[in-house]
Amino acid sequence: MGKKPPRPEADWSFPHAYTEGQQTAIPVRPQKEGCHHRERCREAFPLGRARRPQPPAPTYNSQQPSPARPEVSAGGTLHFRQRRARDRAPPKMADNLPSEFDVVVIGTGLPESIIAAACARSGQRVLHVDARNYYGGNWASFSFSGLLSWIKENQKKADTNDECEDWRKLILENEEAIPLSKKDKTVQHVEDFCFGDQDSAEDVEEAGALTKLPVFGASGAEGVAQELEEECPAAESAVPEPESQGPEKATGTEPAGPVEGNDTEITSENESSRSVALGESALEFGKTEAAPSEIPAQERKKITYSQIVREGRRFNIDLVSKLLYSRGLLIDLLIKSNVSRYAEFKNATRILAFREGKVEQVPCSRADVFNSRQLSMVEKRMLMKFLTFCLDYEQHPDEYQEYENSTFAQFLRTRKLTPSLQHFILHSIAMVSETDCSVLEGLQATKKFLQCLGRYGNTPFLFPLYGQGEIPQCFCRLCAVFGGIYCLRHPVQCLVVDKESGRCKAIVDHFGQRINANYFIVEDSYLSESICTNVCYRQISRAVLITDQSVLNTDSEQQVSILTVPPVDLGKPAVCIIELCSSTMTCMKDTYLVHLTCPSTKTAREDLEPVVQKLFILNMEKETENEELQKPRVLWAVYFNMRDSSGIEKKSYNGLPSNVYICSGPDSALGNDCAVKQAETIFQEMFPTEEFCPPPPNPEDIIYDEDEIASEESGVSNSPESSTEESSNRGGTAVKKEDNEE
Repeated sequence: MGKKPPRPEADWSFPHAYTEGQQTAIPVRPQKEGCHHRERCREAFPLGRARRPQPPAPTYNSQQPSPARPEVSAGGTLHFRQRRARDRAPPKMADNLPSEFDVVVIGTGLPESIIAAACARSGQRVLHVDARNYYGGNWASFSFSGLLSWIKENQKKADTNDECEDWRKLILENEEAIPLSKKDKTVQHVEDFCFGDQDSAEDVEEAGALTKLPVFGASGAEGVAQELEEECPAAESAVPEPESQGPEKATGTEPAGPVEGNDTEITSENESSRSVALGESALEFGKTEAAPSEIPAQERKKITYSQIVREGRRFNIDLVSKLLYSRGLLIDLLIKSNVSRYAEFKNATRILAFREGKVEQVPCSRADVFNSRQLSMVEKRMLMKFLTFCLDYEQHPDEYQEYENSTFAQFLRTRKLTPSLQHFILHSIAMVSETDCSVLEGLQATKKFLQCLGRYGNTPFLFPLYGQGEIPQCFCRLCAVFGGIYCLRHPVQCLVVDKESGRCKAIVDHFGQRINANYFIVEDSYLSESICTNVCYRQISRAVLITDQSVLNTDSEQQVSILTVPPVDLGKPAVCIIELCSSTMTCMKDTYLVHLTCPSTKTAREDLEPVVQKLFILNMEKETENEELQKPRVLWAVYFNMRDSSGIEKKSYNGLPSNVYICSGPDSALGNDCAVKQAETIFQEMFPTEEFCPPPPNPEDIIYDEDEIASEESGVSNSPESSTEESSNRGGTAVKKEDNEE
């Protein structure tokens, strides 16, 4: 045996994969075993939050003035003209909205939320509505009881036929109406199963949460602020435990915005990658958590269904499972627009592979490669040589051009790589199909993976704490800050189209109010079947499991893992698995949340259950076998198919006006690049001269004119600073705008 090579630096990344000295504003929480933010939060606050508060949803009646709009001067100075105190009224029911807007957005998914934020940021008047009673649409995250209500709602087969025709009276002779769908049909074949002990689960209530979600499309839709005030007493009364009797309110009552910034960690790129790689940690709250009691390897802690229900608020279960590439379009947009201050992220800690019936960890960085015990020295040299080639493959076209008509898997065989290396590169690094991926696509995917290494940790991926549903809400907050109006549970009856111009001019909501606008953004799920007759949709198979241990146990229990299971039969898609630990704030302690995703060939259960049976225990009676003891148990599972409407051209829809833009739902890809590209493309078509989500202004550049209003009323200026600012603005001198990126 030769000498073991020296261990390189832990924060090493591949050449050209790291920008020296670049500062970012993505708060990445360092890894720490047993670090459970929500536990400490509950100790400090008896009714601590299980989810971040939703963005504010201001609503206005006819007597209330429209929200303040930012005015940008020639020099980049941002002015917010404050309304007089007597003009400010508390939010009321959304039965009488302003009748004129620049942009109306229907649906609160990720692309729609990005567009709404970009439009409001550029000074447009934005109305953002959704027929659902939660933000995010098919991008949303739910507590356990919320997900059970969502499952029950989507298992109903009956369609809503209680259609009111009163709105047709508002359509003039020179206009025509395009009715919108009353029922969301994007989710099908929903099946849920409980494999754990269900004793006395029926009498257990979720701690601090409502037992039932409000009905969809309820009459008299209210703004979120008033809705939360009404729900709070019910939420408090539903808590059976003594610790819930503290003075804090329930989750939804926490204010959004600056309050969240207090527990957000802003770190530079160098500091975050080093702290994650070396395993350093910093506690947000001063109190450290007691070390968990050690449990023998063969003894498992029994978790019942009643425990899951009781601790349901600790779950944040995503409808769509994705990760953020550390150098992807979404991370760049979050940093550029400073939306990252509304969220917190955790680095994915390991990449796994399923080969020969076993789960193995894939070496990603140079340090992982050299320290891997799975690879021989020869394999390590071969792997490093190939990955270095992939980083600048464009400079060596002679090495791959002759294989342009071959698949990436065939190309890997020509590189004299061992079968294990071919498997790692194909399924765990490039993450592409074995049969359908070309050589060029495989090289591009491998290069993207390598370029994302080392920015925040040893893997290319980040995951938002509290689930993917946080990201749309973050952009909704940005839109609300710049004057956007939000109305949930606010269905839209139809689009009103002018026959002469062929452009959409208004919408009619479920109150019968006409709301005029110049541009309309509509999520695909709101379109009727008559509009989508020529559209061919794909489907995504999804499964969500709650398990009692990780698919690959290590010394650290707090692991965020991604695993790709190759297809058993050729022609079938690979299954992407993302396993989340409790420190991601998506599941309760001593459990894991496992997401399975693949393009559909049959129903979700038929596509994914064979993979679940390979990796997990479904039947508790199999515990006597030693092989089965090493597998995690499934405590609860849900399967469903979700529509994939990405990549559909606008001309495929029948009779849509030119100023109506369609946003798709989630796609089957691992990242979010499709949604960001779609949002930017639509925004640039509407406003070609405007910048897409520009950086925020410096605080010094924001001038509040309330003192000016007071001086106008009294006739005397009491503030010398305000008079100085007024004179400088009137003289045409603009405050110099500086770069505010942290």
